[in-house]
Amino acid sequence: MPKFGAILLKINPWECRNVRPKQNEGTIFPKFVFPTRQNLLMSKFSRKLQKLHDTAPKIETAVLVTLIRQQQSDQEIEEHLEELAFLAETLGVKTLYRFTQRMEKPDIRTFVGKGKLEEIQAYLEHFGVDMVIFDDDLTPSQMRNLENELKVKIYDRSLLILDIFLQRAQTAQAKTQVELARFQYLLPRLTNMWTHLERQRGGTGTRGGAGEKEIETDKRDIRGKITLLKEKLREIEKQGITQRKGRKGIVRVALVGYTNVGKSTLMNLITKTDILAENKLFATVDSTVRKVVLENIPFLLSDTVGFIRKLPTHLIESFKSTLDEIREADLLVHVVDVSHHAFEDHIAVVTQTLQEIKAGDKPILLVFNKIDQVQQMPSEEESQHISEHELQETRYVDFKALSDAYEKKNGIKPVFMAAGLGENVEGFREALVAEVKKQHRKIYPHYLEDEVVDWSGKWEESE
Repeated sequence: MPKFGAILLKINPWECRNVRPKQNEGTIFPKFVFPTRQNLLMSKFSRKLQKLHDTAPKIETAVLVTLIRQQQSDQEIEEHLEELAFLAETLGVKTLYRFTQRMEKPDIRTFVGKGKLEEIQAYLEHFGVDMVIFDDDLTPSQMRNLENELKVKIYDRSLLILDIFLQRAQTAQAKTQVELARFQYLLPRLTNMWTHLERQRGGTGTRGGAGEKEIETDKRDIRGKITLLKEKLREIEKQGITQRKGRKGIVRVALVGYTNVGKSTLMNLITKTDILAENKLFATVDSTVRKVVLENIPFLLSDTVGFIRKLPTHLIESFKSTLDEIREADLLVHVVDVSHHAFEDHIAVVTQTLQEIKAGDKPILLVFNKIDQVQQMPSEEESQHISEHELQETRYVDFKALSDAYEKKNGIKPVFMAAGLGENVEGFREALVAEVKKQHRKIYPHYLEDEVVDWSGKWEESE
């Protein structure tokens, strides 16, 4: 039996117990203990009784699976699992358990080793779990093998994100892009658990026991849908090209950043509009563009889909409208949630993604958001008067060191603010205007010399 178990969440004490790992086992996670045959039968019987009496809508449940690679710390593993659980929650799925296994390379057949697979299977049977979510992409053969072995739906990271995109998309273009990307991703992975896809939109799908003929029928249907969606997307993109041609001669600014950092909140603050801003991953999937005028300088501001760790470039590429807004922007406003303990890792993910989509050479105004949730790093003398408990519980950031480091890197002084509370809006406004003016002068070198209308202090927006 592999040494590494899982984080246990909200389970019945009679069914399972925590086992403290032996010293030097190298994991912070308790182990799942195999239930007895009697408990398995009791568990199945109680689930049948519950189904008879439970009339409320069923919340789908999942277990999470990730591999631990060399050099990964316990904190990093926990952060990655928390993010995966947040993704599942965004889709409306409840996480029951988290499995980990220390392996440098995934098993070519089932991703995890044989012993770990048996451990997962025992848990699924015991608790009647609906799906297994992996924190990596699976090959088509791995997905098929896992579904054959575990008899439940299998999600990998890309499929999970695609379903969230499908759920959140609002515009015709975004919906078409996501549907196309999802069908293209699922086509080689279609199995008995993923049939009748036309009935799964907006949710996590249904399980079925279809035969090979039904799967082949679904594959033909999907190929037809892919052809139609490509044609539809070409027509939509033609309209987008026409719209973008009309925007020439005006500075374009794009908000970028990790998902759930406050980009839409900042967009609302600037444009005084009501763009959806929620504490959920990928609350924004559609690209939103607004015209803004500050100090007599007009520019276009776009809110784009957030980036995330392990987001394959081919998924980003499916959002051509978002890529176009970023690639064609004159200035990028990179929003960062400075209250997140892994914010520097998030900056690195966004920077790498911008490089991958050929937008890494653009000027960047870095905005450290949510400063209301952190404190300035105390000096050595000040820290002596702070209790150890407060030092451990409070999130401290050295604002000056952070500002100096990223100003040196980007050539633009970062801004610190709390968009949700309206804190330091003026500081952000001044920094944004200064950078927009630099870009505006490149287009209209003499524009500012002839200004006659005073727009100072006003935000203006239009479709």
